[in-house]
This record gives sequence, structure tokens and C-alpha cells, in this order.
Amino acid sequence: MRDIERLKEIAKQCRKDVLRMTMKAKEGHIATSFSAMDILSVLYFSTIKVDPKNHRWDGRDRFIMSKGHGAYAIYSILARKGFFPVNELDTIDKVGTAFGGHPDMKKVPGIELSTGSLGHGLSVSVGMAIAAKNDEKDYRVFTLMGDGECQEGSVWEAAMFASSRSLDNLIGIVDFNGLQAIGKTENVLTLSPFAQKWNAFGWAVREVNGHDYNELLKTFTELPFEMGKPSMIVAKTVKGKGVSFMENQINWHARVTTDEEYKKAVKEIEQYS
Repeated sequence: MRDIERLKEIAKQCRKDVLRMTMKAKEGHIATSFSAMDILSVLYFSTIKVDPKNHRWDGRDRFIMSKGHGAYAIYSILARKGFFPVNELDTIDKVGTAFGGHPDMKKVPGIELSTGSLGHGLSVSVGMAIAAKNDEKDYRVFTLMGDGECQEGSVWEAAMFASSRSLDNLIGIVDFNGLQAIGKTENVLTLSPFAQKWNAFGWAVREVNGHDYNELLKTFTELPFEMGKPSMIVAKTVKGKGVSFMENQINWHARVTTDEEYKKAVKEIEQYS
């Protein structure tokens, strides 16, 4: 229970980091960062092997933020993990900042791949997982995708290839919040039956509540779900989770808060559990 409270507190701080960064930059994707934040908190502070002091350590697990518009979420997580000082996030609006609207692997310690053009993260992750197998390394490769991103054909090409190569060191996570830039994912291009599709493509699949810390912790400890198969975690989430007036609201896909909304959002995050 103490560990869960610690993870929740980290996620709270990170949500406030995201709000602060978007206010400074006057741009960013708050809601999509919030839907993934609980997943990232559990992943980075209880699951993956990384060394903030040696971020290119060869034995580290790899994580790719394929939904690159959630960059502010991973920036805050990496800062809280110790990859760089938290106060560096405040350079977000300044000339020469390392922190852009999408993550840059050449500028931000801990970022494994520059992302933003959706649909490519899983393909690169497959390559990383194959490299680990060929080099007889035991690191794992995690990839976080959006549900709207899974409308890209390249995702499914990578999915087929991963299962054909028995990449049980590859873990896909889909932040399934049901919304994308222009509407509900099911209305734009239906994904149902989503979990069954991954299963049919040869992956071992689990569906979880992406905001339930007990469920997330249990799921991550059971990886890989099946030897000889890549693992897929379909995490059902709420876009804008933690702030009532942002939750499940499409208009919050890419807008930022007013001063009054910022104060209200911070207050709600403090009370979020």
C-alpha cells in the first residue's frame, strides 16, 4: 500500500509538471499526457531497469514513447526519476530548450527515439528487441502507443513481424482512452474488437484499467505473459484523467489552460486519488 501511495504521489507531481510546462509554452497535449501518467509512474518507478546516471547503460530496458504528443508526460517522469533536474522543465519556453512538443533523443537524456509521426515506435521497438535476442542480452523493450495511433498500417506490419520472430522481450502498451484529435476513435476508424486483433496477430494480451495501480503492478510483474510471444497490455484509460473538466473532452486534445483553469486543475490534482 505504501508503494502505491508513493507511485500515486509521483503521478500527481508529474501532472502538475505538465500543467506548468503547457502554461509556459502555451502549447502541448495535457489530456493525452494525463491518460498515460499512471501507467508511466508504475512503469518507471517499479518495473523497468534504467540508470538515470548512466542513461546509455547497455543493459537497460528500452522505453519508446511512440505517441510522441505525450512528450510532456515522459519529460516529467524522467525528471522525477533523476535523469535531469526537475527545474530544467521550466526551460520549456526558452530559446535552446531540450524540451519540444515531441521528444528528441539527441537532446533529452532517457529518450530512446525521437517520435511524433505516429505509427513508427513499434517498428523500431521490434528492431531493438531483435537486437537484444541476437546479442543474447536480457533487456526488454516497452512501447507506449495511443489507440488512435493503432489505425496506422505500420503498427500491424510490426505486430505480425514481432510474433513471427517470437519476441517475448517486447511489450506493447496501448493507452486506450477512446479519443483522438478529431473525435472518438471508434467513429474515426473502428478498432473493435481490439484485444482480439492483437491476439489474432500472435500476441499474448491482457486488458487492464490503466488507472488502477494494483492491477498495473500485478500485470507488469507477470511479463512476459507467454514465452515465445510478444506481450500486449491494452490499458483502458480516461483522457484528461485527474481533472474533471478535461476528462473525456475532445476539446482538450491540444489546448492549454487559462490562469483560472490552471488553478482549478492544480487543486483537483492535489485531491486526486
